[in-house]
Formats: sequence, C-alpha cells, structure tokens
Amino acid sequence: MEISFPAVAWRPVAPYLILTGTALLVILLDLVPPHRRKHHLGVVALFGVVAALMVSVFLWGQSGRAFRNMVVLDNFALFFDLIFGYSAALVILLSLDSLRRRGAELAEYYILVLFAAGGMILMASGNDLLIIFLGLEQMSISLYVLAGFFRTELRSSESAMKYFLLGAFATGFFLYGIALIYGATGTTNLDGIAQTLQQTPLGRDPLLLIGAALLLVGFGFKISSVPFHMWVPDVYEGAPTPITALIATGSKAAAFAALLRVLYAPMRGLQPDWVVLFWGLAALTMTLGNVVAIAQSNLKRMLAYSSIAHAGYMLVGVVAGGAFGTASVLFYLLVYTFTTVGAFGVILLLERSGEEAVDIRDYSGLGFRHPVLALTLSFFLLSLIGVPPTAGFVGKVYLFGAAVRSGYVWLAVIAVVNSAVAAYYYLRLIVYMYMREPEGVETRYAPSFAGALALGIALWTVFQFGLAPSALFDLAQGAVAPLIR
Repeated sequence: MEISFPAVAWRPVAPYLILTGTALLVILLDLVPPHRRKHHLGVVALFGVVAALMVSVFLWGQSGRAFRNMVVLDNFALFFDLIFGYSAALVILLSLDSLRRRGAELAEYYILVLFAAGGMILMASGNDLLIIFLGLEQMSISLYVLAGFFRTELRSSESAMKYFLLGAFATGFFLYGIALIYGATGTTNLDGIAQTLQQTPLGRDPLLLIGAALLLVGFGFKISSVPFHMWVPDVYEGAPTPITALIATGSKAAAFAALLRVLYAPMRGLQPDWVVLFWGLAALTMTLGNVVAIAQSNLKRMLAYSSIAHAGYMLVGVVAGGAFGTASVLFYLLVYTFTTVGAFGVILLLERSGEEAVDIRDYSGLGFRHPVLALTLSFFLLSLIGVPPTAGFVGKVYLFGAAVRSGYVWLAVIAVVNSAVAAYYYLRLIVYMYMREPEGVETRYAPSFAGALALGIALWTVFQFGLAPSALFDLAQGAVAPLIR
C-alpha cells in the first residue's frame, strides 16, 4: 500500500515558518542551562527575525498560493513582512537590556513577540477571512499577555485586562461579520467572494452589508480609528514600552494590510459606499487624536493619541485609493514604524528615580544633560510632525497629494490643519528639552548597546528615506500592483 503525501507549497508561508520555528527553538533552549540568564534567548529570537527578513527580500517578485488558495505570496504581503520584521527586530533590541534591568528576563517574552509577528504575517498574506481571523487571534492573544507582562505592576495588569476585554469584544464582531458574509456568498475566500459579487447583484444585500460593517468594526479596533480608539491610551501607558511600540507599529500595520486586501478584492464593488464612510472616519480620527493629545502630560499617552491621529492620516490614503494612494499608505506605515519605535526607544532609555521617564517635566533640560538622546528624540518628533528633511514629511506629502489627485481636496485640507495642530504638542516637548531647567530628580540615561543600536538604525532610516524616498516608494507601488489590477 502506497502512502502519498499532499504536495504543499511552502514558499508563501516561509517567513511565518521561520518565526514559528525560532519560537520553538527558544522554548527548547530555555530548558538548557544557564537557567537564570536569558540574554542569549533574545539574541536567538533576533536572528530568527533577521532570517525571516532575509527570506522576504529573497522572495520579492515571486508569486504563489498555498493551502487551497487561502494564503498568497505576492509583493504586497512581502512588503508588510518587511514592516513586521523591522518592528519585531527593533523591539527585541530595545528589550534585551531593559528586561535584564527590571529582572523580568524570561523566555516567554521573546516567544510571544515571535508569535505576535507570525500572526501579523498571516494577516498580511491571508486570502481567506478565516486565515485573517486566525492571524488576528494569534497576534492579539500574544499581545494581550505581553501588555501585562510586568505582573507585579497594577498598571500593566490593568492595561492587559482592558486590552483583552475590548479586543475580545471587537473579535466577536469580526467573527460574526465573517459568518454573515459566508451566509450571503457561500464562501470565506476573498477571490470567491469577489467572483460571487461580480456574478450576482448582492451589492445591496442587507446580510452582506451588515457583515462588511461588522468586519470594519474589528479592523477599526486594531487600527485604533474613532470610535474604536478608547483602549489605546490606557494600554500604551501600562504595557512595557517595547510592547507599546510593537502594538503601535506592527499591530496597526497588520490591520491595515488585511483591511486593504479585503477592500480591494471582494469589496471593490462597494467602493462608493465605503469611501464615504472612510472619509468621515479619517477626518474624525485625526482630529480627535490631535486635539486630545494636546492635553496630555504623560508621553506614552501623548504618543497614544498621536498614533490615533496617524491612523487617520493613513485612512486618507485609503480614501484616495488607486495605486498612488495605496502605495502612500504602505510607504507611511514603514516610515511610521521606524519613527515610532525610535521615539518609544528614547523613553525606554531614560529613567527617573529608577522608573521610566514618561512625564513631560522629566525632559526639562534634557538637551543639555543628554544632548545626543535629546537630538535623537527631537528628530523623531519632527518626523511625526512632518518637517523636512525627515521621512515623515515625505510620507505626508504622498498621502495628502494622493487625496488631492483623487479629488478629495477638503480631506487633504483637514489633514494639513491637523498636522499644524499636532506640531503644538510635539514642539512643546522639544521646548521642555532645550528651554526649561531640570525639575526635581534629574533624568538619567540607562546605558544599553542594543537599545542604542536600535535607535541608530531607526534614526538613519528616517533620515535616509527623507532625503531619498523614491526607491522605497517605487517598492510600495510594486507591492500594491497585485491588489490594484
């Protein structure tokens, strides 16, 4: 009797398998002495992420499908794999010395970071709503645990509980939306849904429209758009700072990847409807984020509301649509990843009375006591504002220019006004660093070679893409080509 094994195309899931294999390796190495020191496990996790990045670069330009057309390999998925890889690598670098200083150096931390990144990859490459859901759950569960990783801190446990409860609520909406769409079309495959909608006039089917609306609730929670943003400030404040950076970058990018794939595959026929919806969401999200951020004195909460505002900017590119608008979203997501991780990295490396310096007054006189760190943070803040020659400026030019080219002039005007409003709370921090005298106990620098390396990489990238953005934008346009066809 012959035993036949099914042929499986492994290339579409190669980066995911590398991260999963690395996580399993870290589990095994955790059983080997020394048991008290876990620094080498972080290095192993970092090498795994770098290996996944290299494979993603090697696969660029190739295409394929696997697991009954449920997972796809295309440049769109690979571009997001690069975002997830850079985000996870920088987070691990920032965590290496930070965990050791806090006495929380555990293998589970790096394992969960790898699993979270793996879930992000599944969301970007999923061509089926069930695969997207599985990736969403793998990422979310890992981040729920990581948000409350400092179990002895009440604030960390509180943030994890809020994140879990609200996340589970949004997941329920998402799953119910999948069920309704399956009921309306008979499939959960994105290509199958698109084909059904082309052959059958289901565009006004209440079941389909309600299902699509519930999906958007789930996506809205993950991208932190209004009115699904309420969890953001509390979770950002209570979670470990490297995990806050991962939630702000990788998690947001994964949600945008899945959202764009859903909008431009099965939901393209409903574009006149969802464009109007996203126009309003973009305007509300960036306005609320920037206005509320003005009143924040805690830097992590300020950056939380800032991330809400930046989600609104990215929704401007979604509204603009087309190859240029969608490529602008991808470009901005990568730039935002380096900028945001860099800003949180500076916060992580500064301490006051043995704790992270998160109050704006802690940064008084920082420009004179730690000029390099102050200059680095200032550069990241200027990029978030959109001041040349930073990559943030170029990203906003692409996004707002795409809106104007598509005829959404008033949305672009609202976005420009919001950028001017945002300049106030970013520049206020710079004023504290260079124009205020230190208050109380001085902030001190917590030395970290790995953290300094992460900041150096982020700083160089933001500066490089600000001066020469065309190569990256061309890659982003090539990445969206499989979607916009």
